[in-house]
Amino acid sequence: MTSEANQSPSLLVLAAGLGSRYGGLKQLEQIGPSGETLMDYSIHDAQQAGFSRVVFLIREEMREQFEQQVGSKYDGILDVDYAYQNKNDLPAGFTCPSERERPWGTGHAVWAAREALGESPFAVINADDYYGAETFEVLMKSFQEMSDSNSQTNLFSMVGFRLSETLSEHGVVSRGICKESDGYLKSVEEWTKIGGTPITGFNAKVEEGSLNGSEIVSMNVWGFPGSVLSLLEKEFTNFLRQLGYDDITSEFYLPAAVDASIRIGLSKVRVYPASCSWMGVTYKEDKPTVIESIARMVEKGEYKTPLFS
Repeated sequence: MTSEANQSPSLLVLAAGLGSRYGGLKQLEQIGPSGETLMDYSIHDAQQAGFSRVVFLIREEMREQFEQQVGSKYDGILDVDYAYQNKNDLPAGFTCPSERERPWGTGHAVWAAREALGESPFAVINADDYYGAETFEVLMKSFQEMSDSNSQTNLFSMVGFRLSETLSEHGVVSRGICKESDGYLKSVEEWTKIGGTPITGFNAKVEEGSLNGSEIVSMNVWGFPGSVLSLLEKEFTNFLRQLGYDDITSEFYLPAAVDASIRIGLSKVRVYPASCSWMGVTYKEDKPTVIESIARMVEKGEYKTPLFS
């Protein structure tokens, strides 16, 4: 393993999503009793676990609003940097179709942060999910395991959650359904339109299938060495060549890129089962439940309010 694993890891927060199902910029929705967002709680937990730098992956037109409402909270607490997801940011030789309106998905989002991340290891999370303090403690420990590894294969980490605990009562969701063996990820497949009783969804081949709720899913909680960025560029190039260039709605999913690297033997992914509950606001109707849950944690003393005071 290269010396990059010994460098201080960054926390990459994916916050460029349009929130189409939600109907607005949900990353800045006030959830906590003093106006905290869900990402505030995640960043607080990450800082407590030992992260000292956060990179926000946003759309460039969000920069001023983010600096005022989010980034300014961390002055003197964390080093803050920004990276931008732009649909025109593509590998050499490719040009974005003029008809395409959206960026290229979560795999593209991570690759788009390459300059801000450099060669250091980093963790990835979504801005609009709550993962729990233990999740970030596990991620920090996983970087030590990467550092100690003598394997020539890239070693990644993932914190996995139980599918039944990540569904919404108010509509369908998309999840990366994982298969693992001996603590390592064997495959991850993006399923869409998951919901209902019994639980059904559509796999990557757009075939409807049944799920029992006990499946481990990726909620975009990953730990990576800096070398993953060159791997993502290769996979994104393959994606554009083979699958997505002419499809103006296709997305380059981060789990799909990781799955491809596993299949060709370039990486191994250690799976850490989540020891705490996930919460998220996929639909507006999810918000009251999440607010109540955070309020209970504040009442128990798990978080102070204001969170950054």
